[in-house]
Amino acid sequence: MDDLYHVANVLPPASNAFAGVVPTPPVSMRGWQHVSFLVQCGAGAVGTAQITVEACDNTTPSNTKPIEFFYQECVAGDTFGPIIKAPVTGFTTAAAANKVYKVEVDDGFLAGSGYGYVRIKSTEVVVGAISGGIIAVLTDGRFESEVPDTVLV
Repeated sequence: MDDLYHVANVLPPASNAFAGVVPTPPVSMRGWQHVSFLVQCGAGAVGTAQITVEACDNTTPSNTKPIEFFYQECVAGDTFGPIIKAPVTGFTTAAAANKVYKVEVDDGFLAGSGYGYVRIKSTEVVVGAISGGIIAVLTDGRFESEVPDTVLV
């Protein structure tokens, strides 16, 4: 098995997952070079949320810094639109049910912050319950391990 990866359920599915301001727990990038956050939006065709990514100094976190990232929107089934570079202010999700967004963060985006953790944060823009959740998939491990250490310390 050459392609090791680690999956973390950073925002378990909920019926109004993105209400208000919802940050995920910080994810440790210590053993990984890349993380893909999969933002799933199920039922709920009205609400929208602004998605941002923050570098974090620790698991609390005591300090955060917004960072740039890349993302793609799934427009139907498994068909994704173009890769877009998001500014530190992030992007706003579309008001539509059954969307998936891939949010891509390389450890190079963290380099300028000096921090070793990253989290995704959603801020409700248009109120309307959206069922959904967020999964983090960490890849490009720095160390070979059959059972990787937790990233949610």
